[in-house]
Amino acid sequence: MNYSIYIVGLLVPVLLRDTAKGQASSKSLEQKLAEICEKLQQTVGQHGQDFLSQPVTPERSFALEHQFAEVLREAGRQMVQVIFNRVEPTVEALPKHVHFEASQYTRLNKKTPQNVWTRFGQIRLHRVGYRPTDKTGDATVFPAALALGLMHGASPALAERAAGLMSDAGMNQRTVLRHLKRDHGVSWGVKKLRQVTALLSEEMAEQRHEVQVVKLLELLDAATASKGKHKPVLSVGRDGITLGLRIAAGTISEVATCGTVTVLDRRGQRLGTVYLAHVPEFGQGTMSHQLTRLVTDVLKRWEGTLPHLSYVTDSGDNETAYYEKVLSRMKHPRTGARLEWTRVADYYHASERLWTMAELLFGKGQRVTSWVRKMQKWLLKPSGAYRVLHSAAALRSQQQLRGKKLKDFKRAYNYLRDRLPYLRYADYRKLGIPLGSGVTEAGCKTVYTQRLKLSGMRWKKAGAQRILNLRVLRLSGVWDQAYARVLQGIKQPQVWVQAVKTKSKAKKAA
Repeated sequence: MNYSIYIVGLLVPVLLRDTAKGQASSKSLEQKLAEICEKLQQTVGQHGQDFLSQPVTPERSFALEHQFAEVLREAGRQMVQVIFNRVEPTVEALPKHVHFEASQYTRLNKKTPQNVWTRFGQIRLHRVGYRPTDKTGDATVFPAALALGLMHGASPALAERAAGLMSDAGMNQRTVLRHLKRDHGVSWGVKKLRQVTALLSEEMAEQRHEVQVVKLLELLDAATASKGKHKPVLSVGRDGITLGLRIAAGTISEVATCGTVTVLDRRGQRLGTVYLAHVPEFGQGTMSHQLTRLVTDVLKRWEGTLPHLSYVTDSGDNETAYYEKVLSRMKHPRTGARLEWTRVADYYHASERLWTMAELLFGKGQRVTSWVRKMQKWLLKPSGAYRVLHSAAALRSQQQLRGKKLKDFKRAYNYLRDRLPYLRYADYRKLGIPLGSGVTEAGCKTVYTQRLKLSGMRWKKAGAQRILNLRVLRLSGVWDQAYARVLQGIKQPQVWVQAVKTKSKAKKAA
């Protein structure tokens, strides 16, 4: 039997009996809450009268709202403290033994206090501890704290708020601590903030995959129900971004990764995107594993018509290797049939090569812009990439490039030539497939640049990954779902029913 359910079972008869008698616990609770509300009413009324008794000014209006905020927060703090301290009945009414994580624990004989931080400020919680029965040296268990979901002394609501702030753009530890102090009256240090953030990052990261799969399935449902001439599209992308890392010798920059899975509707409009992010890693194996697992599980659970599958990236080594070694060989997880992926070389990276060739051919000036604009339009037409290459080759022979200019021209030219199968932009448009990797590149900026690359920031890999775990959940729109699963998964002690039954049987036998 779950400990919290056991406590409810103990409390309900007591509360009903005391209510019938018109006394004891429930009435005492009502009285305490009534006293807090009465004091709140008096204080708010006094502030209101003081405000109206003098000429109204913007400064006094500003001050009034801040006064009310403080008064309401203090009333909330007191109410939470009263209610939290009613979670457990008297020590004697609690079970003598509980089971928790395959061990048995024995109840202590008194309640001990603990500081708890809530969204209303710090409170004092009195709770009963249970020590290991076999005296193994394991930590004392406090069932009330587990039932309330406390995390390093923070209530679930405050812990979620702190982790959420840590994941927000433009934030750093100092700023988060200032927000917690100003908005919630919580005076934490960096150590406590890091403890709570690390715990929630780890717990929420375990939920990321499942909630993102559910999110993508919901988006595919919406895409299927939409109106338009195309099939829905499931588009995958990945890209790299440099990240400053702290090492013993100073700082270095390495390439971190961002992955995206996007759903587009029948009109080719993006309905939503889920994000993945991982700190620099040789070979980027973790990103490949997470991205593959996400796509595979979505397809495994998707019951509708198979959407168009596209892979839209630039042509970096890791991005190319992932397509050649994973996606091009991927089979449907249910039918075993080979999946057809449409690989798209990002249109804007292709356009950059046009500018490179134009400047080498024409130098500077209007002729450069005119030729590039014309070639960009050609790229979007059937067989347009071939026409672009033909035009560039003809101009090169006229200009007779040599030396470094010729080498740079060939590099840009060969980039397009080697990717001709992935430059069929007219065909992609007909299918409603995106031409550019803008979603993924924007993901690099929103996931990394807006949070991890602020002025002066340098990271250790573990610390950066904690923030990334939280940030991708926020940006994917699955934060609430992931946190709900974390709270549901908090383990609760089990009442040691067998010991109680055995003792009862022994008494009857006697």
